[in-house]
Amino acid sequence: MAALLAAALGQIGDRPARLAAILADRYRRTGVIIAAALVALAGASAVAAICGALIGPKLTPEARQLVVALALALQGGGMLVVAKAPERLDRWRLGAFGTSLAGLFILAFGDGVQFVVLALAARAGEPVFATIGATIGGLVPLVVAATLGEAGWLALPQAALRRGVGILFLLVAVWLALGALRLI
Repeated sequence: MAALLAAALGQIGDRPARLAAILADRYRRTGVIIAAALVALAGASAVAAICGALIGPKLTPEARQLVVALALALQGGGMLVVAKAPERLDRWRLGAFGTSLAGLFILAFGDGVQFVVLALAARAGEPVFATIGATIGGLVPLVVAATLGEAGWLALPQAALRRGVGILFLLVAVWLALGALRLI
């Protein structure tokens, strides 16, 4: 559940969602874009979760909680900065599914949400559940973006949502860090 919430909230106003909107407008095949997004997010989340599951046993419980706090702090801080527009992938000739799969995988894999997924998998030791949660959670904003298209997606109050979620992530990060350090 933590991975689902972190991914759903962390993708608000982020580059993968905007790219999904751009590609849905270009190809006019929303279902294909959503299917490619599902595969791309599942792949990126699986890699992050497996790495987390490999790292987790080497850390103490307090260190695992500090890693989660750090991941949330970095994601929260990143959400306070305006996300730049993704490359439109105009020159890519892989078709609707191929372009969407490759482009969204690249953006998702380099996204801060994947560090949160890694940290959550390290903490819980459940890479399968972290992968499933992050994939479903991350897919929600991408489905909305692909359905609305770029103009509809940009019309949403993304700056305010990003700031609110960023502050929430920072507050949770501080709370987790203080708990890990046994200060609260």
